[in-house]
Amino acid sequence: MPEMMAAVLHGKEDLRVERVPVPVAGAGEVVLRVAAALTCGTDLKVYRRGYHAAMGKPPMLFGHEVAGVVEEVGAGVTKLKRGDRVVALNSAPCDVCFFCKNGQQNLCGDLLFNNGAYAEFIKIPARIVEKNTLAVPAEMKFAHAALTEPLACVVRGLEESGAKAGDTMIVVGAGPIGLMFMHAAALAGVHVIAVVKRDDQIAAAKTFGAEHVVQTTATKDAVAAARALTPEGRGADIVIEAVATPSTWEWAVEMVRKGGVVNFFGGPPSGTKVALDTNRLHYGDITLKASFHHTPAACRAAFDLLRSGRFKCEEYLTGRARLSDVPEIFAGMMTRSADGKVDIKTVIEP
Repeated sequence: MPEMMAAVLHGKEDLRVERVPVPVAGAGEVVLRVAAALTCGTDLKVYRRGYHAAMGKPPMLFGHEVAGVVEEVGAGVTKLKRGDRVVALNSAPCDVCFFCKNGQQNLCGDLLFNNGAYAEFIKIPARIVEKNTLAVPAEMKFAHAALTEPLACVVRGLEESGAKAGDTMIVVGAGPIGLMFMHAAALAGVHVIAVVKRDDQIAAAKTFGAEHVVQTTATKDAVAAARALTPEGRGADIVIEAVATPSTWEWAVEMVRKGGVVNFFGGPPSGTKVALDTNRLHYGDITLKASFHHTPAACRAAFDLLRSGRFKCEEYLTGRARLSDVPEIFAGMMTRSADGKVDIKTVIEP
């Protein structure tokens, strides 16, 4: 049986690049030759914990943001042929359960996930082939197309938060997702205030559309500093929490205006508790919500934004590496480099 190189997660912080069988396309499936796979914060969580309740348990193929070329087509596949350039999303809903019929495909009771992007080839399940695989035009770089999945989550988060041109939005956190929220919001005409921690994140936030930046390590009261930058100091119309700690969840509620919306986008570990001011929530008429994952419609909206050329893809993809470097990259993401600077996203090109 032909073999390929792939990153395999064997347990907590145990990631190895090793030889595994090349996947074979079954009925309705396709196999892609991977052209670009991207590092992701969700993958880092899985690496740190050694498993993911929905995406799999070790030993498991690893990585989920991917674009490539169709290498093999399974029986019954008519929409794709060998040589097609595509981006395959990491999941697809069933479209028959309660949640799907209720317009909440992201909460599908049988949401099918797929992993294995850090490899020479990846098999795409039939449901994802049918519902969530998109053609990549010749002029579009594979690495840019691979941004579709994280941007789809952000696009849906903005839609769910009711963001519109002219609004003021505070984004707490300047990791890959926080920066993506800043950029997508700014492109939609939203005034963005960034709350960041590290020195290098100041410039990154401004690159991606933040009009003002608050650095938490340079102020005694990040909440007061952020509110002071909003119109009349009343707080932001929308606050996006993209750090996933109890303290930043609490900050978000303090930073929003009366009648505003807080989106808890960052997901802390299971069992985490937060303390919120119930008086402020009730009398301030504040809406609290969380956004999880994406839908096929959000994926297409994100892909269209990337294809338009308006999104700063090259500035977002700050690292390049080989497949053999993947374990070292994730170990480095855990500890950061000596100067504290980390890549926003690294492109893995097998």
